[in-house]
Amino acid sequence: MCFYCVKAVCFYCEKYNGPEKSLEGGGLNTSTLSVSGHTRTSINQKYYGSRLESSGDLQTSAASCSLPCRPLPRSVRDALSLVHPEVTKRFFGCGLPFPAKLEGCRVLDLGSGSGRDCYAFSKLVGPSGRVTGVDMTEELITASRQYIEYHQKKFGYEKPNVTFVQGYMEKLSEAGIQNDSVDVVLSNCVVCLCPDKRAVLQQAYNILKEGGELYFSDMYASKVVPDHMKEDPVLWGKITTLSCKRSHSPHCNLHSFFPLGDVSFASGTYRLFKLPKSPVVSKVTVTYKGTVADFPDQLDFDSSHCFKKDVAVSVNGEMAAILQRSRFSPDFKIQVSDQPESDSGSTPQVYCHLNPFMLADKLGSSVRQCSKISK
Repeated sequence: MCFYCVKAVCFYCEKYNGPEKSLEGGGLNTSTLSVSGHTRTSINQKYYGSRLESSGDLQTSAASCSLPCRPLPRSVRDALSLVHPEVTKRFFGCGLPFPAKLEGCRVLDLGSGSGRDCYAFSKLVGPSGRVTGVDMTEELITASRQYIEYHQKKFGYEKPNVTFVQGYMEKLSEAGIQNDSVDVVLSNCVVCLCPDKRAVLQQAYNILKEGGELYFSDMYASKVVPDHMKEDPVLWGKITTLSCKRSHSPHCNLHSFFPLGDVSFASGTYRLFKLPKSPVVSKVTVTYKGTVADFPDQLDFDSSHCFKKDVAVSVNGEMAAILQRSRFSPDFKIQVSDQPESDSGSTPQVYCHLNPFMLADKLGSSVRQCSKISK
């Protein structure tokens, strides 16, 4: 598996503060929110499928967890505004996984839930694109399918471009998703629910075309969450939908409502690309042409790369490979030097900021309120 992670994109990476903890070794502990497959299935299917009728049933404010630290592009705002209110009402996500340049793409949404994001993607990919939502919960799949025709007519499409499939993120082939068939895999705060996160990443890698992207928002814990929390259906559901942002408000103390001990939580958005195993090793200069819709003057690619129109910048081999091989290739002029890339190149040392807790501190991201029941 050869995924290249382009740091944490700074659209958001925020933290809820319990007692200060950092992820072990400064990296991402992908087991911190794991729970056994059988328990995971029963807890989440019951909680999200039948227990919650709307996002208002959550004891937490999912809306406050969905605010990006930058304004959303107009195209995304417009697409979200067109989604049927009944679909939006049952939205339980905690992020905003809407990367640029989706028109014409074949998109897969992992953990599609009520279908809110899928229908927004349906508008963004256009009539020539295709969106597939995969979710394990039968009730949500059934509910989301009810609005396919509504959105087809709303968007003025001759035929639907959205499909919903019941299945598991760890077993996409069993859900009928073919290898090397998808341009962009998106996910909104559900990978943290899976016990085998490596399997999810491997499946995403398998079904992506070369140059394809996995772009996902998710939750991270500073330490392994105790089993008694994972086995409580209400608490587990609220952990995975609430604790997305850092708070400095004394009234926003999750410990007042849930016995979380000294576990801290952070949310982050990451983008990974499927690339050949041999990236460019020469010095590379890239120039953004200003051709990505909604970004005529500059394209904020991640937390470390901001490309201004017609301004040449040096990037390392991995970033050069991403820009050359991905759907962004037509939007950049790329010049490869004969000189080898040095260890002390001009690219900032940003790998330490793959840790969402560290990046949240660096960005100063915060939210004043994280619970509807805080006083």
